[in-house]
Amino acid sequence: MVDELRAAGVTMVELSFVDNAGITRVKTVPLERLAAVAATGVGASPCFEAFGSDDVMVAGEYLGGPDGDLRLVPDLARAVALSALPGWAWAPANKLTKSGEPFVACQRAFADRQVAAATRQGLTLRMAFEHEWILGRADADGFVPAFDGPAYGQIRLEQVAAYAADLVEDLRAQGLVVEQFHPEYAQAQLEVSVAPRDPVGAADDAVLVRHTVRSRSLAHGWRASFAPSVDPDGAGSGGHLHLSVHDASGNLLAARRPAGDSFLAGVLRELPALVAIGAGHPASFLRLQPSRWAGIWQCWGEETRETALRMIAGSEESANAELKCFDATANPYLLVGCVVAAGLAGVAGDLRLPDPVTGDPALLSEAAREAAGIARLPTSALEAADALAASTVLADALGPELHDAIRTVRREEAKRCAGLDAHGLSAAVRWRW
Repeated sequence: MVDELRAAGVTMVELSFVDNAGITRVKTVPLERLAAVAATGVGASPCFEAFGSDDVMVAGEYLGGPDGDLRLVPDLARAVALSALPGWAWAPANKLTKSGEPFVACQRAFADRQVAAATRQGLTLRMAFEHEWILGRADADGFVPAFDGPAYGQIRLEQVAAYAADLVEDLRAQGLVVEQFHPEYAQAQLEVSVAPRDPVGAADDAVLVRHTVRSRSLAHGWRASFAPSVDPDGAGSGGHLHLSVHDASGNLLAARRPAGDSFLAGVLRELPALVAIGAGHPASFLRLQPSRWAGIWQCWGEETRETALRMIAGSEESANAELKCFDATANPYLLVGCVVAAGLAGVAGDLRLPDPVTGDPALLSEAAREAAGIARLPTSALEAADALAASTVLADALGPELHDAIRTVRREEAKRCAGLDAHGLSAAVRWRW
């Protein structure tokens, strides 16, 4: 592998992990150190389990503080030369203790454990993230849009066509299959979707796609933001998660077989707690507003874009469900792992989906929503953290250390952001993801 990377012009390798605030952190080594690092790892402090997106550390009951050390061990099966960063390669890392045991709060290992639990029940999952981002000029103070024009418009595409072609080629060169690229709805917003993989692979892909987008954007004189809101007066950027559930007979969502419905019913039940995992920063709630296709309602529908859970009909290959309420403040490994855990609990409990919803629930009266069983998902970071605290399903899956650390990070972020108005909050976190 070292020879292959050297032939590709690589001299440096970055090892990445994602903290509980959704920030991707890195350590880097020269290429000639990669073989040794694959065996023994590189040192990293466990303090990052209690870091907020603003880099403020507040220790939880179990994790955080200046003590201890871990080893970051790269997964060489995912190592790849970075097309948009010549001379560099990337690999996701697992966190081990110094004795070589899995670290109790390694988010990537957590996701892998949930996949293994699904396998033991005869289920396999395929997942993929949609990626929405805003492009601003890198040479400007504040935020200046990199392009303009109508939503989804050809005029927008004309202004970013060369950039889009370069980006798609970057992703292809890194082993990713791009399914579509298009200009999106919000100001200076774009979207790319890649092909599904197993859940851990999908989370790896999410880290790699966003890294590539940011790198290619800088090469074009632009700056990419995956923050949930750049302009709180308009639509935000999501990180929708698509999933399908399979057993030996095929895609359970294609034929709406009971186990597939039970899996989705389990996810639907845990959605308030999952918001703390997948959209738990205070800025996330600038995006989670009615009638913006952000999925703020705890309900599901067939091709309904206002429900948090959208069923997408299709063939054995394409039928899937979309979770619309999430964004890029999520640690993707935590998110895929928690979604799997919630779905498996639904299967174990033989849960059933309620009746589907059509239209926009925001246009119904409160009494009509209550009669239909349509509840609003959490409307603040503290409310979402409370829902996570109350979820026995996610607490059992995460374990006490990780469960406590996530709640601590989300609550402390909420406290530190409490004095900011919507525009101040949006500006404060614009370039954090």
